[in-house]
Amino acid sequence: MKRKLWGYLLVLVGALAYIYVELPVFNPRFTSLYVFVAGIALLLGFFSLKGPSLITVEGDHSLFNVPKLAKLFFGIGILAIIVTVAAPFILSAPFLHSSKYRELLGTVQESQFTSDISPVSVADIRLVDRETAIRLGDKKIGEVPALGSISKLGEFHIQSVNGSLYWVAPLVHRDTIKWLTNLGGTTGYIMVSATNPQDVRFVQELDGQPVKIVYQPDAYLHQDLARHVYLNGHTNIGLTDFTFEIDDNGIPYWVVTLYDHKIGFGGSDAVGVATVNATTGEIASYSIEDAPTWIDRIQPESFIGSQIRDWGVYVEGFLNAVITEANVLVPTTGMSLVYGEDGKSYWYTGITSSGADESTIGFMLVDTRTKESKLYKQPGATEVAAMRSAEGKVQEKGYTATFPVMYNILGQPTYVMSLKDKAGLIKMVSFVSVEDYSLVGLGENKEEALRSYQEALKSKGNQINIGNQATHLEAKGIITRFNADVQSGNTYYYFTIDTMPNNVFITNSALSKELPLTQVGDSITLLYDDYGQGNVDLVEFDNLALSIK
Repeated sequence: MKRKLWGYLLVLVGALAYIYVELPVFNPRFTSLYVFVAGIALLLGFFSLKGPSLITVEGDHSLFNVPKLAKLFFGIGILAIIVTVAAPFILSAPFLHSSKYRELLGTVQESQFTSDISPVSVADIRLVDRETAIRLGDKKIGEVPALGSISKLGEFHIQSVNGSLYWVAPLVHRDTIKWLTNLGGTTGYIMVSATNPQDVRFVQELDGQPVKIVYQPDAYLHQDLARHVYLNGHTNIGLTDFTFEIDDNGIPYWVVTLYDHKIGFGGSDAVGVATVNATTGEIASYSIEDAPTWIDRIQPESFIGSQIRDWGVYVEGFLNAVITEANVLVPTTGMSLVYGEDGKSYWYTGITSSGADESTIGFMLVDTRTKESKLYKQPGATEVAAMRSAEGKVQEKGYTATFPVMYNILGQPTYVMSLKDKAGLIKMVSFVSVEDYSLVGLGENKEEALRSYQEALKSKGNQINIGNQATHLEAKGIITRFNADVQSGNTYYYFTIDTMPNNVFITNSALSKELPLTQVGDSITLLYDDYGQGNVDLVEFDNLALSIK
């Protein structure tokens, strides 16, 4: 009897330890529940035996002559193992449920690019990628003596903070010993502007109070982030995508996606989100509809990537996907996070037909909160092809391109990327047309690259309509300032007129042969397209003074 009691107690202690360490999800749609049940049942069955071993039971050497209670436990354990192994194959296999996997993304609407995505201001174009943010963040930490020996940078995530884009990463524990000696948490977080590599901040205080990152993935025991969320009311739901975000007041949080399985034991899909105050550990759970507006991402990149793939691959069923591949569409390599003028964030990926290498049939944008999905049928180049095109323009320099971000530039879907040298420093900016990746704009800064890109677009004449989102406007006035500047072998003219004193117009002699002869005091007429936010493109230039002569 004592043996049984001690055995049951051991099973109880082992079960609690397993729960604390492995965090099984107690939900019938997760196999971890059945693994847990199988383990407990088999152990209870073993300790329910009357004999000293499985071989000898009260002098009978038959394995089947065991107490009824032990039989019950062994039966439950074996059944749980069968469920764990066989059920996912039957209930979740794509070849049996291909239509359900395709429908998991929801309705995909076909839309027009220019009607949904507004042209972006040059100032809002992001140049700093994650690799550059890491380098700048490490440099910032190095400015604080001894800090780097006890802490390290966590993972950077891009996010919108008060309308501006930043890469944000917490400082986390370097190892177990550093955690033991800093149970009060690590100090603060790093912010790196995604548009200006000179804007790097180390936030250690808010309103005079120190910022401590107590709960984090690199902590242990009760401060371990996943365990903290799990043991506070989230044992029956999947937890994933632990993302560090700050609200618009700079308060640090961990944002955790709550998910369930929609197709048997597969088809992972976000159903809500939990926020964890990184300092106090306070947890709040929300549905997707009620989540705070400062949260950028609820839909994990891995979920959306899989769902887009299933939507395109299983268009004609499972057999077609693996044999004939008729009408099969697949996402291109990699996904990126893009932001619209409305401040919303979207997962972006190119969409290509099966077997295509460098071309796409269009691209898709998926709202990172609601999962609203739109397909834009805009044939063009893949992200990798655009990167190779930009690198080819400066191949003698040996620069490498960052993974591009897609924007609406002058009414055209355009890949924007930085070109970095071997030391990882940003040396140039490149704009590449999605529709025709031979159209490349290069410059040492965003403004210069934009002007180069405008020239490349205009060189194609009517093949590309760069004014499809703008209305031609006319202006008349007298030149008040006029100057020329040579950049990368090209001459650019800068001027202002008395009727629009706050606007600086920039163009080159390709627009008009009268520009090199123009001087202060000349009367001119302009025709231009205003794309908003300071993005102006001159269409015509007429020097009335020269016309009179």
